[in-house]
Amino acid sequence: MAMLSAQAQPPLSRIIGRDSLEPILGGMGLLLVLSLALTLPALWIDERSLDGENLWLKPIKFQIALAIYLLTLSLYARWVPTAIMARHRMRLFLTAVSACVLAEMLWIGGAAMFAVQSHYNTLPVMYAVYLSMGAFAFLLTTASLVFGLAIWRDRNSALPEALRLSLALGLILTFVLTVPAAGTLSALPRPLIGTPVTGQSMAFMGWSREVGDLRIAHFLATHALHAVPLIGVIAHLGLGRRGAVRAVWLGAGLYAGVCIFAFVRAVMGLPLPFF
Repeated sequence: MAMLSAQAQPPLSRIIGRDSLEPILGGMGLLLVLSLALTLPALWIDERSLDGENLWLKPIKFQIALAIYLLTLSLYARWVPTAIMARHRMRLFLTAVSACVLAEMLWIGGAAMFAVQSHYNTLPVMYAVYLSMGAFAFLLTTASLVFGLAIWRDRNSALPEALRLSLALGLILTFVLTVPAAGTLSALPRPLIGTPVTGQSMAFMGWSREVGDLRIAHFLATHALHAVPLIGVIAHLGLGRRGAVRAVWLGAGLYAGVCIFAFVRAVMGLPLPFF
């Protein structure tokens, strides 16, 4: 019966391939991708380093992360009710989100150009900018909450229930889980809790394998909008309607639990046991 119910669901290719990307967020996301043409060569040409890594590695990480975030939101926008997306206030909001992203990248890229820290810089001017960027980061994160609540309330959606639920939960959890992790990160003088001895860390990401590292919980939280919808897709393809909905709730709860576990371990000054 479960298989028959799953087969009765609309084909996933038809669900996904409906419309194009939302232009405001999608345009900024594509701009970030194109801007890698500037920073990737700089990574090889400029040999200067800061805190043990190349100056341009941090801007590149942010370019990739923010591009993925914006392009994901621009894809999900097709399932936000058209009446909401057409509102003038929504267009202004999305423009503000894109402007915040641009400001963040100009700040981080400019700091790299002048070989100074963008984050945790105690110089008065840089610290003032840092606080401003924190407000911008909060605003751009609210985009996931706005989209998530709109999809959650859309009971007339053409999406199968498990997919609609997984999109809504993933987007809402992205905001709910990211804000405490990011807030704690910004309140501390560095992302590590504890004093590393050997400096063991994960390649590219730079996460500590010795002490608590709040960046891990922050990373997991920001990717709830990918992980939970993926659970929804798997449940939609393999289970009947009721089973798929239950699987989405369970998967979202487990993912939130992993994020909270990573956050608590970091606050305790402990690395993840399986990392």
